[in-house]
Amino acid sequence: MEKMWAGRTDGNTSKIADDFNSSIKFDKRLFEEDIKGSMAHAMMLSVKNIISKEEEEKLLSGLESILNDIKSGELIIDENAEDIHMFVEKVLTERIGETGKKLHTARSRNDQVALDLKMYTRSEIETIISKLKDFVTVISSKADQYKKSIMPGYTHLQRAQPVTFGHHLMTYAMMFLRDISRLNDCRNRLNVSPIGSCALAGTTYDTDRYFEAEKLGFDSVTLNSIDGVSDRDYCVELLADLSLLMVHLSRLSEEIILWSSWEFKFVELSDAFTTGSSIMPQKKNSDMAELVRGKSGRVIGDLVGTLTMLKGLPLAYNKDMQEDKESLFDALDTVKMSLDVYIPMLNSMIALEDNMINAAKGGFINATDLADYLVKKGMPFRTAYKVSGSIVSYCIKNGKTLDTLSLDEYKQFDELFENDLYDAISLETCVSKRISVGGTSAASFDKQLEFVKTELMKF
Repeated sequence: MEKMWAGRTDGNTSKIADDFNSSIKFDKRLFEEDIKGSMAHAMMLSVKNIISKEEEEKLLSGLESILNDIKSGELIIDENAEDIHMFVEKVLTERIGETGKKLHTARSRNDQVALDLKMYTRSEIETIISKLKDFVTVISSKADQYKKSIMPGYTHLQRAQPVTFGHHLMTYAMMFLRDISRLNDCRNRLNVSPIGSCALAGTTYDTDRYFEAEKLGFDSVTLNSIDGVSDRDYCVELLADLSLLMVHLSRLSEEIILWSSWEFKFVELSDAFTTGSSIMPQKKNSDMAELVRGKSGRVIGDLVGTLTMLKGLPLAYNKDMQEDKESLFDALDTVKMSLDVYIPMLNSMIALEDNMINAAKGGFINATDLADYLVKKGMPFRTAYKVSGSIVSYCIKNGKTLDTLSLDEYKQFDELFENDLYDAISLETCVSKRISVGGTSAASFDKQLEFVKTELMKF
């Protein structure tokens, strides 16, 4: 097959070189962006009288027919073509004749692929933001359902202080809200059009880059032609954002895996999102959460691979940059798939509230409140801390808990203890009294929930 770029060479590369050089197996997913970009380019060429109105109409009709035929399945993308740009141009020329060869006036594949990738990335970001909004809504709803369900909070994976399950879940709503914000910032930053930068130096034709950018929904145009074709910052930024998003999903997955184990038994996942063992009939494995946890490493790898590919490249375009797409496509597909499975999985998850509160009753997680009780009676905190620690040590040696210790036993440690102690260190009080902004009390939780709902409306 003769290459569209034959001229300086005869275009007769070996089959193995063609296969190695070809990108159409993965960049064919850009067909719609490529065709719509070409339609805007044809309109601009006509407005600037670089081609005639008749030629514009012929180009637009031909491009629209190709787009419709690919979507309907009537036209199959030929994977023997070098890339999606060459395939579309070849089919267009076959359908409308010599006029098809005029479409590439005042542009290069370098700015064409930059345009296609930005348009595709912009659309994918909008899709992921929409999924994330649905996910945060599900998290918030589940958190609201369990805003009074007491569980042990942990530090160092040791029981630390009582919190509610709703408060714990709301932590993830905050994380994913930041992910939405980062993705939105990335979308805004990338939304400048590179088309018209040509190969790297611009063009001698009197073009209107702003016209073309407006037609394609861009906010502006790149102001340096070399930057226009060689910039892949937005790919790296997006991959970094997606990597962090997957890290957040991975952390949630780790907790769900722990919580659903017999050792914790805090939650029950729907059978629809678990698997069994081929040999152990009692098993119910949280495989979906485990897969998401594993796939976080895959997306992080896509980021590292792209950074490594770019780090030594001179300006402007280099063939190395063809490697940006597979990593980006893989990360986007992985994130979308992970969110698609996570939204219904979390929505159908049930909290085992009795197990949670029973766990909270052990581990002396109201010891801080015991110290605070003494502080409110006038004792310095460091002294109260030491007294409380001594009481915990006494309980451990005698097989007791803070709420089962008698008042007489308490008074052996300090005379400040009175009957009001037991209410002060009850788990319900420990939770309800944490009224500071961001705390685990019901009043604080309601403010967090309102904040999340308000933030979601901004995107």
